Amino acid sequence: MIRSGLEGRNIYTNIDRLVDSIFANFLSRPGVRQPIFTSYCDGRNVTCDGLSQWGSKYLGDEGYTPIQIIRYYYGSDMYINTAVAVSGVPSSWPGYNLNIGASGDKVLQIQQQLNRIAQNYPAIPRITADGVYGQNTANAVRTFQGIFNLPQSGIVDYPTWYKISEIYVGVSRIAEPG
Repeated sequence: MIRSGLEGRNIYTNIDRLVDSIFANFLSRPGVRQPIFTSYCDGRNVTCDGLSQWGSKYLGDEGYTPIQIIRYYYGSDMYINTAVAVSGVPSSWPGYNLNIGASGDKVLQIQQQLNRIAQNYPAIPRITADGVYGQNTANAVRTFQGIFNLPQSGIVDYPTWYKISEIYVGVSRIAEPG
């Protein structure tokens, strides 16, 4: 399924969901605390040291797993890790889904962010920011998910959390220097 993206570009929904689901993953080596810089090229128009689009496709066709493909290009000591916290967003994923009955600071944060996003996306209903995840919060989440091509569950799962954070940062411009 294709949805409209940036001016003149398409965003493929399945790729969009995949990126959201692996957003906090990074490559590293044992004993190295920060992510390893990697590059990716198409291998035809642009070449680089590292993964290539058609080279990795060929390896995948041969039955290589993603980690085997990474190790083919970068060495056998590469690992895929997941960040516990991701900086640059208002607050990191709490590690569990938010659903009806949940309460606390994380629910309050999502409610406040959804209310701010609703200023730019008026189809999202305004909700009481009280830290209690009720039906109105679930409805606002479901509407948000529909607008941004996420499964419309009404549950703030990992991809929904980071999409709300991404849109909130964009509409509130907190990512721009003062």
